[in-house]
Amino acid sequence: MESPRWRLCASAAEVRERAAAWIGEAAQEAIAARGVFRIVLAGGETPRGVYEALRDLDTDWRAWEIWFGDERCLAVDDPRRNSRMAGTAWLERVPIPAGRIHVIRGELGAEAAAAEYRAALADVPEFDLVLLGLGEDGHTASLFPGGDWGEAPEAPDVLAVHDAPKPPAERVSLSARRLGRTRGALFLVAGAGKRAAVAAWRAGAGLPAASVRPPAGVDVLLENICIEG
Repeated sequence: MESPRWRLCASAAEVRERAAAWIGEAAQEAIAARGVFRIVLAGGETPRGVYEALRDLDTDWRAWEIWFGDERCLAVDDPRRNSRMAGTAWLERVPIPAGRIHVIRGELGAEAAAAEYRAALADVPEFDLVLLGLGEDGHTASLFPGGDWGEAPEAPDVLAVHDAPKPPAERVSLSARRLGRTRGALFLVAGAGKRAAVAAWRAGAGLPAASVRPPAGVDVLLENICIEG
C-alpha cells in the first residue's frame, strides 16, 4: 500500500479551506463519471468548519449520498452526535434528498445500530470519498488503540463499540476494512495536540488511523504545527 501523502497547511483554516475544495472536486468527478457521489463524514471541530464551508458549493445536491464513519450512542438531538453536528452545520441547509442521508441510529444502542447500518451498507459499492480525523491517541472514527479495528478480510462493515476510552463508551463505527473500500480517503488533522500521534504514524506505528488502507492510499491535510520542530 502507498504511504500517506502528507499535505502541509499553514493553519487550521487552510486545512478546512483545502478540504472543502477537495470535496467539491471529488463530487464533481464522481457525479460526472457515475451520477452519484458517495461520501463518508467524520465528526469533530475541524470537519464542522469544512461542512459550514460546503453550504454554498455549486453542485447537484440530488446526486449526493451521505454516510457516517461513526456515531455516539446518544439521544437523537444530543449535540455531541456526529449526525446532529453535520445536520446543523450543513446538511439541513442544502437540498440533499432525505433518503440519501444515512444516519447511524445510535439511540438504538451499539449492537442494534451496528446491525442496522450493516444491513444498509450491504449493497453499497465502494465510497467515493471518506473523511477521517486523527485523535491524540491515534484513533480515527471510533476505532481506538487496544480495540478491534476490523482489519481482517472477514471483518463486518460496521462494528459495535462498547468500551471507547472517551465518553460515551458505547459507539458504532465503520470498520477499517469498510473505510478502506473507497476511491479516496482524506484525513483532516489540526492542532498541536496531534503532534505525538502524527509522529507515531509517520514512524510507522500501528495506530488505528494507519489501519485504513484504500487501494489508492490516503491523503492527509495536516496543519504544520502538528509536526515537531
